[in-house]
Amino acid sequence: MSLRKPDPIYALVDCNNFYCSCERVFNPALEKKPMAVLSNNDGCIVARSNEIKALGIPMGAPMFQYKELLEKKRAIILSSNYQLYGDMSQRVMETLRQFTPSMEVYSIDEAFLRLEEFQRLDLIKYCLEIRKTVKQWTGIPVSIGIAPNKTLSKVANHIAKKHTKTGVFDICKRSTQNEILANFPVGNIWGVGRQLSKKLNEMGINTALKLRDVDIVWARKHFTVVGERLVRELRGASCLELEEVIAKKNITSSKSFGKLVTDKKELMNAIANYTTKACHKLRLQNSKAQGLYVYLRTNPFRRQDPQYDNGITYGFMEPSDDTTFIIQAARKCLEQIYSKGYKYHKAGIMLLDLVPASYKQMEMFDTEETQARSKLMKTIDVMNNSMGQDTIRFAAQGIDHPWARKCEHRTPRYTTNWDELVKVR
Repeated sequence: MSLRKPDPIYALVDCNNFYCSCERVFNPALEKKPMAVLSNNDGCIVARSNEIKALGIPMGAPMFQYKELLEKKRAIILSSNYQLYGDMSQRVMETLRQFTPSMEVYSIDEAFLRLEEFQRLDLIKYCLEIRKTVKQWTGIPVSIGIAPNKTLSKVANHIAKKHTKTGVFDICKRSTQNEILANFPVGNIWGVGRQLSKKLNEMGINTALKLRDVDIVWARKHFTVVGERLVRELRGASCLELEEVIAKKNITSSKSFGKLVTDKKELMNAIANYTTKACHKLRLQNSKAQGLYVYLRTNPFRRQDPQYDNGITYGFMEPSDDTTFIIQAARKCLEQIYSKGYKYHKAGIMLLDLVPASYKQMEMFDTEETQARSKLMKTIDVMNNSMGQDTIRFAAQGIDHPWARKCEHRTPRYTTNWDELVKVR
């Protein structure tokens, strides 16, 4: 006689105002002060403290539009510090792994945990313990939503963050679901975009409860299998499993420049740096690329300047994760698409058609040099991971980066750079 498998229970753990919280860990004086973090080149607001949200400033708003208001409110404005945020994210995720054997890192500040193995416990208390531990070990506050599936855990997390003092909310009971979904706007449901929300509202379906109670056949007819799956999840079924290891099919690395660039050598330095970062990510997920795409573009908003936008794809004879080889391929691409007389605003690369690193193409010669290059790349990764980014760099990356993005208000990279450690006096 086999035991019945327990029904799944998900917990969505979401870091509160993550970028702002990371900054506050190392500068407690920022607590309860209005604070915004800016995007690349300090252009748009990509993270807001609750105090900034209370001012009615939307996510993604151009900085110049709200500069006067922010100055009036004496808001703290910071440049994005992605090395710090990435490292803090890793610390949060490693902490969460102490509480469950099944976990999916969904984004830099979110993770789904499976908790049905712990249902003999009081799950509210268990999640409060998770929340307390993450705060104690990393300094980052989190909110946790408990539910029978991913979609409802997103709803529960929203309630935990916005409407509870504890930061934890359980929506597993049907009666609780009825109460919450009746007042939950359909546009706030995970997976419902702006266009679908508009379409549903036009049909009179303006709450999650109304969407949950539509006919399944009707949902599939109007919104395909994705819409049907969404309705089933709102009804409590678990249709979306954890994706514990997500290998990307392509890896992109690109940024807008801090100043307009005309010099081909500077462009190559930038592309070499982007390629190096992309190749590091490639090896981290144990993949190899089968091709490369490189592009250049001017700023379309500078209508007084001549415009140019071009890109080219380069296929590899065999899959590679060798940074040196891929930088050489990127150089060949740049030679073909670079054109004089333009002020370039952005460049980028994309590693294409990724395959597992274990993939072996039938070749006549499997040279010792190939194996040696692979060991070299691993050694470089180990050195840079332990000693700091770009401790070992490729000559093509250059040393001075006048093209680098603006980050006039970036705080120190407290956890990833020896020269920027917190100083105690």
